[in-house]
Amino acid sequence: MTSTVELEAADLAALLCSRVCHDLINPVGAIGNGLEVLSDPSQAEMADFAKELIENSTRQARAKLEYARLAFGASSTAGTDIDTREAERVAKLLIAGEKADLDWQIPALIIPKNKVKLVLNMLLIAIAAVPRGGKITVEIGGEPGTENFAITAAGPKTLIPSGTAGLLAATPEDGSVDARGIQPYYTGVLARLCHMGLNIGVENEELRFTADPLPHDID
Repeated sequence: MTSTVELEAADLAALLCSRVCHDLINPVGAIGNGLEVLSDPSQAEMADFAKELIENSTRQARAKLEYARLAFGASSTAGTDIDTREAERVAKLLIAGEKADLDWQIPALIIPKNKVKLVLNMLLIAIAAVPRGGKITVEIGGEPGTENFAITAAGPKTLIPSGTAGLLAATPEDGSVDARGIQPYYTGVLARLCHMGLNIGVENEELRFTADPLPHDID
C-alpha cells in the first residue's frame, strides 16, 4: 500500500516556486532571444519576426504570472473570498495561449478563496489532459457553502496525465513529490482544505474531473 505524503510548508512552497519558474522559462527566454535579434544590426531583416516573438511571449508570460498569482499564491485580493469573474479573466488569458477552447459556465459569484484556487488548479490538469487541443467546460453546482465543480475536457487523445490520480490523493506512485508533480499534489491539498472529494476519469475520449463536498460537510 502506498503511504500518504505530507509535505512540510517550506517544501511545498519551494516546489510551487519551481513550478512557476518552469512555466516562465520558455516565454521569458523567447523575449530575451527577440531582444538579442533587435540589438544585432546584422539581423535587421529579422526585426519584424523578433518584435512579434517579443509581443507573443510577453502576453504568454503575463498570462502565466496572473494565473499563478491566483491559483498558487495569496493574490492581492483582500479577505478570504474571491469573485469568480477574476478567476474567469485569468483562465481566459491562460487558455488563449493553449490549444484548447474554454467554455466557462461559472456565473459571477463570491466564493471562498481556496475553492477558486481549487477550480483553477483543476483546470490546469484538464488542459494537460487534451495535449492536442479540444474543448474544456467548467461548471459549478450546489448551494452556497456546498458548491461542487465539474470540468470536462474532450479532444483527440484525451488522457489523465501520468501519476495524477495518486498525486491528487497524496499517494504518489514512487512515494515522493517533485516539481513536475507538485501541481496535481497541490490540487489535492486544496480539495482537502475545502473538505471536498476529487474524482477523475476518462471515457470515450472525454475527461471528467469533479470536486464534491464530503458527506459530513453537507447538512
